[in-house]
Parts: sequence; structure tokens; C-alpha cells
Amino acid sequence: MTPAARVAAAIGLLDEWLAGAPAERLLTNWARANRYAGARDRAAIRDLVFDALRRCRSVAALGGAQTGRAMMIGLMRARGEDLNVLFTGEGYGPAPLCEAEWNAGLAPDDLPELVGCDCPEALAPVLRDSLGRDFLPVMHALQDRAPVFLRVNTRLASLEQARATLAAEGIETRSHPLSPTALEVTSNARRIQAGRAFADGLVELQDAASQAVADMMPLIPGGRFLDYCAGGGGKTLALAARGEGAFFAHDAAPERMRDLPDRANRAGVRVTIAARPQDAGLFDLVLCDVPCSGSGAWRRSPEAKWRMTPDDLARLTDVQAAILDRAAGLVGPGGALGYATCSLISAENGAQIDAFVQRNPAWRVEAERQFSPLEGGDGFFAAVLRRETGEC
Repeated sequence: MTPAARVAAAIGLLDEWLAGAPAERLLTNWARANRYAGARDRAAIRDLVFDALRRCRSVAALGGAQTGRAMMIGLMRARGEDLNVLFTGEGYGPAPLCEAEWNAGLAPDDLPELVGCDCPEALAPVLRDSLGRDFLPVMHALQDRAPVFLRVNTRLASLEQARATLAAEGIETRSHPLSPTALEVTSNARRIQAGRAFADGLVELQDAASQAVADMMPLIPGGRFLDYCAGGGGKTLALAARGEGAFFAHDAAPERMRDLPDRANRAGVRVTIAARPQDAGLFDLVLCDVPCSGSGAWRRSPEAKWRMTPDDLARLTDVQAAILDRAAGLVGPGGALGYATCSLISAENGAQIDAFVQRNPAWRVEAERQFSPLEGGDGFFAAVLRRETGEC
């Protein structure tokens, strides 16, 4: 496919997204229906779509309308691309710009602040309040593609051994200060899952801040540990890689964990899927990586930025509080309760912990940290709570 044909495909996909269809499903269906498109074409189209979604407001304003075509015009303008080369009408490329399109759209310097930083209007007040003077720098950071990070499975390899194996496959990496197990991929990220280091369990794809959250969680040798909202199980595996113990994983939607047994086997660890954790006894650590706005990871899942509403946020904070209260009952004497979100919003983070301690005065905060996208990884929040007494 030519670059122009890729732009045309992205235009069609963005129009369907604007009509309400999920981006991932659209891309999967497009690939199935257009099998002539090679892996590079599919990857390039995916990049165009997601680059436009990260900057949905600003590229629409630069292009002059909220349509797939205008968004791609705006994206190309933001990149300084020659529109006459991409919009030719030749082959499978999009039609040339008409006079109205040439004159439509704002100049980059004329974009209003919230448009220019691609902040959703309805969530701007809570984001400003939560981020303070970092509001604009963080919002601008979320406009760009996230770095690719790997977690080195130190059960099977050292950082140096993993880097050497990756380098032999043409995948260059560098260490990252957020976690001692984190490697940032600097070239050929798309080769990772086809490579030996990944297949042999030496590395897993995991954001550096997510790794740092797992690093914060206290483990005792031979203890019992439960990842209560495990999702795909990334933090479960990160915990299990740190030492010996009995590791359990639970999720309200068990299908999210369908790949976890195979991933655990590849990593050389054992994880028990706990359908009813309340029947499995008490735990030394229960980690709750709760459902959240995902605002700290909007550059990875940009459509969530535009779908989230204040009402959604209010419902999520209720869910988070309920999960914390339930999970606290699973912690044994002297054990710890971990809490994590990939959110930048204080109502989901520090305020949630403060409210839990007010409801449960026997608990105290042992550690607490907000991770910012300005540190290189995603935006995460984590806290560790411990019961003041040995009572359950």
C-alpha cells in the first residue's frame, strides 16, 4: 500500500470510530477484510489511527471538522506533511483537498489551551485540580505514543543477559530508573513477541511504572499473595518473579486471565486462579489494581480519554471503595493491602485511600506514591496499607 492509501484506510476507520465503534475491533475487522495488506501496512494504519485518537481534538481543529478526513488532514498538518502528496485522488489515495478544506481549520498557535493539549472538556476541572502545575506538561505528554517497556524476569535472566539476548535479535534496549527490572526498547519493538527472549520467558511487556508499583508491594518469603483484580496478570507475574511463595490471581471477569496460565508457565512460576478468593484463606498481601479512568495510560488507550464522563468517574470511585473494603477482609494478621490505579485523578488515588482509612481506622498508610508520565512511564498511583493491630 502507498502512504496515501494508508491515509485513506485510516480515514474510513476514524469515521467508524466517530460513529461509536471501538478502535481495536475496527482494526481487527479491517485486517480480516483486507488480507492483501501486509504486516507493515497494518501497523502503519494502526499507528495513523491511534496517533489521531491521541490528538482527537487538536487534529480535528487543525483539519476544520470532526470527521475522519478532517482529522487526517489535521494530523498531517501537525506533522508538516505535504497534503498535495497524500491527497491526490490517485489509486487508492484520498481525494484532493477542495478550496474550503484548504481554508478550513485553525493554525496551531490559535488552538485554545484545552484543544491544543487534547484534554477532554468535561474532565478538565478534575485533571487541573489533580495535576496542579504539571497539568499542561502531562497532557502534552499524553499526546504522544508511549514508550515500549519490558520487564526482565530475574528468575530466568539478569538484566545484562536479557539485553544481550534481545540485542542478538536486533532489539536494542536501555535500563530505566523507575524499576530495576525495566528495559526501555529503543529499536525494533515489533520484533519482541516473535523473539527468543520473549518466548523463553526472559522478558514480558510491561510499563516501567507498572513494574514500579509491583516493586512497592511488600513480600515475605513463603507468603501467600493475592492479585485481586489481576486482569491479564502482569503484576501477578511481576510479584511472583521476586521470590518464593503461593501466588493467587482473581478477576471479576475471568476471561481477562485466560492467557495467564501459559504466561506463568513460560515465566517459570506457578499461579493459582482463585475463582472465589474468600474460600482460599487469608493472605499476607492482597493487591487491588482496581478499575479506573485509565487517565495515566491514555496514550496507550486514547479512546478512553474521549469516552470517559464525570458520571463514569463517580461510578468508578464507588466501585474502587467497595473493592478496597472487600479485599481488606482477605488480609491476614500483620498482612498488607495494596492499592493501585493507572490514574492521574486524585479522587481515584489519594482521596480514595484517605476515605478508606477514615472508614477503617485500624488501618494505616505505610507507603504511597504517584507516578507521572513525565517520569517516562505511564501515570500510576500506588499505596500500601497495613492493619494497626493483628485483628481481622
